[in-house]
Amino acid sequence: MSAASLPVTPDVLALPVRITEIFHSLQGESRTVGVPTVFVRLTGCPLRCGYCDTEYAFQGGHKMTLGEVLAEVSAWQPRYVTVTGGEPLAQKSCLPLLSRLCAAGYEVSLETSGALDVGGVDPRVVKVMDLKTPGSGECERNRMENLRHLGPRDQVKFVICDRVDYDWSRELIAREDLARRCEVLFSPCHGRQEPAELADWILADRLPVRFQLQLHKYLWGDARGK
Repeated sequence: MSAASLPVTPDVLALPVRITEIFHSLQGESRTVGVPTVFVRLTGCPLRCGYCDTEYAFQGGHKMTLGEVLAEVSAWQPRYVTVTGGEPLAQKSCLPLLSRLCAAGYEVSLETSGALDVGGVDPRVVKVMDLKTPGSGECERNRMENLRHLGPRDQVKFVICDRVDYDWSRELIAREDLARRCEVLFSPCHGRQEPAELADWILADRLPVRFQLQLHKYLWGDARGK
């Protein structure tokens, strides 16, 4: 039985999930940038990207039931909910959590590294998959089989640290015909890649991508909104 078909029973709602934080902010990235969103940040991540800005989510957190998470999200009365991490798919309860959020009527997105299988994600969820560039230090962890699970509503993000990352990403987009599969996002690595330079490269190559900056970094200088 898939997570999407799990009945809403007390047993499902009692499933535990480890949460770092639940907060209300503006979406800092992706297609809905700037839109008020409730973020559910799950604890734990098997990757150690060199540019990670949420290392505090690697450990700790606190256990909640799916029912408790749904109740806290509901208190904000949101339209949009983003499940993020860490790496949310590292927890088995992530899939039923995503399905229950969809069933509650929210527009749900999942921020995932792409290193773990996304095949079981509820089809109602918008997948925002962060393919790891060489500059991340975790490029070998990319699970390229995940690309076949992406559709027009989904997004692939590349965090560009330098020209090597840019060329690697450009070649991958062409080889996999990614722009026809889903929306492609390019983000300059904060503090490592000059945004205007990346914008110039994109324009020079006429890449079919969406350039984006991390809005939350400019508003608050932190990880709120991701």
